[in-house]
Amino acid sequence: MQYIIEFLFFQMFKWFVLILPLKSAQRLGYYLGSIGYYVFSSRRNVALENLRYAFPERDEAELVAIIKGAFRNYGITVVEMLWFPNLDDATIRTLITIKNLDCLQRGYASGKGMVMLSGHFGNWELIALGVAYISKHPFTIIVQTQSNRLIDNVVNRHRCLFGNKVVPMGMSVREIVRTLTAGEIVAIAPDQSGPMEGVFVEFFGRKVATHQGPAAFALRSGAPMQIGFMIRKPDGTYDVILEEVPMQDLNGYSEENAIELTRRHTAILEKYIRMYPDHWLWMHRRWKHTWESVQREKQLVNDIGT
Repeated sequence: MQYIIEFLFFQMFKWFVLILPLKSAQRLGYYLGSIGYYVFSSRRNVALENLRYAFPERDEAELVAIIKGAFRNYGITVVEMLWFPNLDDATIRTLITIKNLDCLQRGYASGKGMVMLSGHFGNWELIALGVAYISKHPFTIIVQTQSNRLIDNVVNRHRCLFGNKVVPMGMSVREIVRTLTAGEIVAIAPDQSGPMEGVFVEFFGRKVATHQGPAAFALRSGAPMQIGFMIRKPDGTYDVILEEVPMQDLNGYSEENAIELTRRHTAILEKYIRMYPDHWLWMHRRWKHTWESVQREKQLVNDIGT
C-alpha cells in the first residue's frame, strides 16, 4: 500500500512538471533542492563528512556552499528527468552541446563496442539520453533497481525514450557481453561505494572500495573506455565533455590491469569533481569502505575467532 501511495504522489508531481516550460521546471528543481538541504539532515550530514575527507583545506562555509549546490543539482536533475517526455530534437540540441563528439565516434569506430562511464555528476540521467541521441549510438544503461518498482518502471521508461535500453545491475553481465560483442555501447556510473571485497584505489587521497566491473569488461573485450561529464551552465543548458581513459598499455585482463584501469578512470572523475564540486552527489556514503575500515573489520573478525 505504501508503494502505491508513493507512486500516486509521484505521478501527480510528474504531471505537474510536464505542464511547465523547461525553464520553470528547472527553477522548481532548484527550489526543491534548496528545501531538501534543510529537510534531509541525515544526507546533509553525510555530505559534510564526505567533503571534510575530500577538501580538508576548505573551511566550513565553503563546504556548506558546496552541499547546498549539490542538493540543488540533485533537485534539478530529478525534475529534468521527469520532464523528458517533452523533449524533442530541437530542445535536445539547444539544451546539450557535446564539445568533442569526435571522441565518442573514434571509440565507436573500433568495432569492439565501448564502455562509457559517468558519475552521479551534473545531470547523469540526461547525459545518457542526450549523448546517445545526438551521436545516434544508443546506450545499454546498467541501472540499480529502486525499491518501489512502480516508480522504477516509470523512470526506466523515461531513460528509454530515445532508443536507449536499461538493464538491472543484477542481470547485467550477460547483456554487457552481448552488447560489447555487437560493437555497441554500455553505459555505467560506477562512482558509488564498492563492495568490501572489491578493489581499492585512491579517491581524494584515501583508498576506497571501488567497482572493478567496468575495467574488467573493457580489458576482457578489448573495448575502449571513455568517461563523460555534463557541466551545467548558468543559463540552464549543458556542455558535455568526453575523455578517453588510456588503456593501450594494458594488455588484456589481469587483476593488476583491472586495478590500474579502475585507478585511471577514478582519477579522471576526481579531477572533474574538484573543478565542479557542486555537480557531484556528495550525499552518498562513498567512503563507506575505506582500506583502513575494512582492515579493522577483518581484524575484529579474527579477534572474535581466536
